[in-house]
Amino acid sequence: METTDSPPAAERFTPDPVRAELWRTRLTRWRNQLQMRVPPVVEGKLTRMVGLTLEAVGCQAAIGGRCLIQGYDHKYIEAEVVGFAGEKLFLMPTGDIRGLMPNARVIPTDRVCEAPVGEGLLGRVLDGAGRPIDAQGALRAHARMPLTGRPINPMSRPPIREPLDVGVRAINSLLTVGRGQRLGLFAGSGVGKSVLLGMMTRFTNADVIVVGLIGERGREVKEFIENILGREGMSRAVVVVSPSDDPPLMRLHGAMLATSIAEYFRDQGKQVLLLMDSLTRYAQAQREIALAIGEPPATKGYPPSVFAKIPQLVERAGTSDTNNGSITAFYTVLAEGDDHNDPIADAVRATLDGHVVLSRRLAEAGHYPAIDIEASISRVMTDIVSREHLERVRRLRQRYSAYEQNRDLISVGAYQRGSDARVDEAIEFHPRALEFLRQGMHQAVSFQDSLRELTQLVATGSA
Repeated sequence: METTDSPPAAERFTPDPVRAELWRTRLTRWRNQLQMRVPPVVEGKLTRMVGLTLEAVGCQAAIGGRCLIQGYDHKYIEAEVVGFAGEKLFLMPTGDIRGLMPNARVIPTDRVCEAPVGEGLLGRVLDGAGRPIDAQGALRAHARMPLTGRPINPMSRPPIREPLDVGVRAINSLLTVGRGQRLGLFAGSGVGKSVLLGMMTRFTNADVIVVGLIGERGREVKEFIENILGREGMSRAVVVVSPSDDPPLMRLHGAMLATSIAEYFRDQGKQVLLLMDSLTRYAQAQREIALAIGEPPATKGYPPSVFAKIPQLVERAGTSDTNNGSITAFYTVLAEGDDHNDPIADAVRATLDGHVVLSRRLAEAGHYPAIDIEASISRVMTDIVSREHLERVRRLRQRYSAYEQNRDLISVGAYQRGSDARVDEAIEFHPRALEFLRQGMHQAVSFQDSLRELTQLVATGSA
């Protein structure tokens, strides 16, 4: 029952138009804020560390995502998600892991692996994370590209039709390289691999040169830049360095970073030369990561993911599907114990468009570059040179091979002249062929000069 001093019901519940409009405005603003609010980050904790593999629970992140791990004295260490099992995340650090403790905070971020790209990279030296290490200030590269690259439809790639002048007589004439070709440089230790790479870096007719020094000795980095590249070569080059003491994930990223930078310049319509030393160290880094997270070994200690990673990397090189740009790539492959049939070498040989094999016997005899022309091949050469050129190469190879097949008999004096006219001709021809194949590290021989000298050599041998 209403009291006498209470207002009537209709008057008590009549809304105030001003107040109603105020509440509608507030509700609309709060609703918009709720829709725009970033969901809270769910942190986890570090539960286990074996070798370089970190295990975290309590948080979620995608493969390839970055996490921050709080270490001693509130310093954060960055790590990347490389696998998971049930509630566990497997992380691999990208830098020094000193200072990590049990139950450390693991904070997922929304960052992904990207590469800084732009014209400002020319003349610079970067580490595997894309940070400058040449004391020349900050990078002038504001654009970024994913490390994984952009897959190209095979039907959209134009065929390789144009020869590339690399400045090395033996390669120009006998193993002609095409723009957009991918070749392997198979070599043991100490046979002149780095010198040959340096020659091609200085002499190759390319707009941009990208060099990836992956998993090699740190001492060689500055020597390669100062003694082999030089100031002239460095002016149009980008060098990515991830030495052997870097974590395996950083070595993996170094190779991917160099390829992403090469892709950027190719997409600008430029002719790019990509030199990676070495593809074997890239495969070994992937093997370390795969074994650490529990992937079973398959072939001589290499897990299956290693043989899947190699094509994913090298297929990114080649001609462009959008313009006339191209990436011509040379990947070095280390032949441990001079065994050119180990699993990595065999997989790379089947993936690339040709291979150049360096011989220890030739290197020990002082023959440089120590290219074994019998074991080397360029799979696109038949499509980019004339029939006359191919015929001259065939004749030189026949004579060179005839001498090598009878080398032991000739060396001990057991071969009698006149026994085989073909071998007699090869013996006369061999010293001139060796002189043709030799070249000083500071001597550049153009493609046209290489072809002219090959023509003279074969014609002289026929006379």
